[in-house]
Amino acid sequence: MAQQREVWQRGPLPDIIPMLQPVAHALLQAREEVNEYMHEFPSALLWQRPAGMASVGFHLQHLSGVLDRVFTYAKAEGLSPFQFEQLDEEGKDAAHGYTTKELVERFGRQVDLALQQLRGTDAASLADYRGIGRAGLPSTVIGLLVHGAEHTMRHVGQLMVTAAVLKNGGA
Repeated sequence: MAQQREVWQRGPLPDIIPMLQPVAHALLQAREEVNEYMHEFPSALLWQRPAGMASVGFHLQHLSGVLDRVFTYAKAEGLSPFQFEQLDEEGKDAAHGYTTKELVERFGRQVDLALQQLRGTDAASLADYRGIGRAGLPSTVIGLLVHGAEHTMRHVGQLMVTAAVLKNGGA
């Protein structure tokens, strides 16, 4: 079976403005790769930290959480108590007992929400100022959306390496 082209090579996505096509492509690529590399990944290995590196479970939680938080800031909104709870639980498994499937599905839903937001983003708003966090660190709508995509891809790469090490017995 021939390998499918990467998302960006498949053409423009409907209802997303040209300036945000790379963001949408990166998020869809990330979801495909997470689904591929997490297929049949044992939940028992989610929280192992080979060589002291971040666990697969952390990366899966962080992928969803950061995307949610950064896209919230892009809408000029503050974080909700639930978002702060999710931030606090990143990397902590014991109390929740998440499965690989649950964390992968959570990330997939977060990508869907991000794509929905991209579809509704007006090109005229891309340069608008957006404050980040309580300190109101300076950014813009496009800065936050691009950061969400690049940060996602960075963690997908880390997740893929950690998952491969664990699958091959290198804990």
